[in-house]
Amino acid sequence: MKAVHYYRTGDSSVLEYVTVADPTPSSADVVIKVAACALNRLDIVQRAGYYQMPGFRYPHIPGMDVAGTVVQVGNDVTTVKVGDRVVIDPSLSGVPAGSRFAGKGELFGELAVIGATEDGGYAELCVAPASHVYSLPDEMDFAHAAQFPTCWLTAAHALFEVGRLRAGETVLIHAAGSGVSVAGIQLAKKAGAVVFASAGTDEKCERARTLGADHVLNNRSGDVAGWVREETSGTGVNIVFDHVGTALFGASLFALGIKGRLISCGNSSGDSATIPSLGYLFHSGISIIGSDPYRPDEFGPVWKLFCEGNFPTLIDSEFALDDAAAAQDKMERNDVFGKIVLRP
Repeated sequence: MKAVHYYRTGDSSVLEYVTVADPTPSSADVVIKVAACALNRLDIVQRAGYYQMPGFRYPHIPGMDVAGTVVQVGNDVTTVKVGDRVVIDPSLSGVPAGSRFAGKGELFGELAVIGATEDGGYAELCVAPASHVYSLPDEMDFAHAAQFPTCWLTAAHALFEVGRLRAGETVLIHAAGSGVSVAGIQLAKKAGAVVFASAGTDEKCERARTLGADHVLNNRSGDVAGWVREETSGTGVNIVFDHVGTALFGASLFALGIKGRLISCGNSSGDSATIPSLGYLFHSGISIIGSDPYRPDEFGPVWKLFCEGNFPTLIDSEFALDDAAAAQDKMERNDVFGKIVLRP
């Protein structure tokens, strides 16, 4: 099969379009012909060498968010058949015996992830446990499905399982054009929250408004904390949903009201941050909470909500598999709203 892999860290020029052996399933696995694979920031972070997940190894085929058609099933598979249109849950926790991925899903250790530690969807074929594939509605396009797994599960877990967001609460979501924030805005709005969204351009702010954001601000030209305080009559928001990290950490803290929760699920602008006021932190009862990996039983309910929720397809752009380097370059420039998709 054709695939894109790399043997060393570097810029996008290390990506190689090559012919490799077709993947082989174990008895509890399936092989999927990839129809669409969405990019994620981790694809770039690992390729560049900023961070690599425990268990990462070379050569590596990236691509965590995969949708396609089943073309082969293992001998013990009864729940999936050849020809089924599916999306993959890439987080390999809870994989049963009989799969080549069994025993690799330690949530707080070497959590195996398709496209992050295991070969992923930058390829014509991808193997996955039968337990971790979900059927697409007949009318759903593969690219629409590929925008879902990593971003929607990350957002849902952070907002509801970790953050305990409730109807009527206020939530501030940064980097509104990113895939995870696009998901978070829509999930929070559907849950009945009042959504504040910040982004790096006015255009992205206006697009966030079309997704349901009630208040928007360009965070490169505006005072985030001051804006939130003004819009909430001084009370601040209940939750900040933050995967930006360093650049907006202080502003996020001061945007929170009494008993506010800062939910951290990423560090795209850096891995260190300074608490600007311990006094404000303890006096206001602020909680800073890390959002850990989602559990296997969370995927199905969020996928059902996604399938039934009439959410828009937010695909920024599509690239051929052999043009994966250009797709990653576009993501690195932050020239994106929604998801970038490869179409093998």
